[in-house]
Amino acid sequence: MVLISKKERRQILEHLFQEGCICVKKDARACRHNEAALEAVPNLHVMMVLRSLCSRAFVTEKFNWQWYYYMLTNEGIDYLRGVLNLPPQVMPSTLTKQRPTRPALAGADQAGGGEGKGWGKGKGKGYGKED
Repeated sequence: MVLISKKERRQILEHLFQEGCICVKKDARACRHNEAALEAVPNLHVMMVLRSLCSRAFVTEKFNWQWYYYMLTNEGIDYLRGVLNLPPQVMPSTLTKQRPTRPALAGADQAGGGEGKGWGKGKGKGYGKED
């Protein structure tokens, strides 16, 4: 049995809600967790909190090459909102849509007119003409 302080548990849950997923190395003896936001928390504590959430179906677990990958479920989002006292408008970053940094059709009007050197669609010079 591992005793985890409320401060560390809250820190782990806040990070999980903020990111929406978390990776944990299967190394119970590691003195620190591998992510920068949780460096002060022992890896064993992160493993045990997430194992507890997985047993209650608040996260899904994938294990591959000695790493655990935990993804937050919809029930887990509701549970963490209740535990962390968050409003319903706040969502994890995995569920928020990223805004593009430039407009989607910004470079479309500045096209080279088919003068490229790639294979393309074959509508360049001499296409369909017989000599």
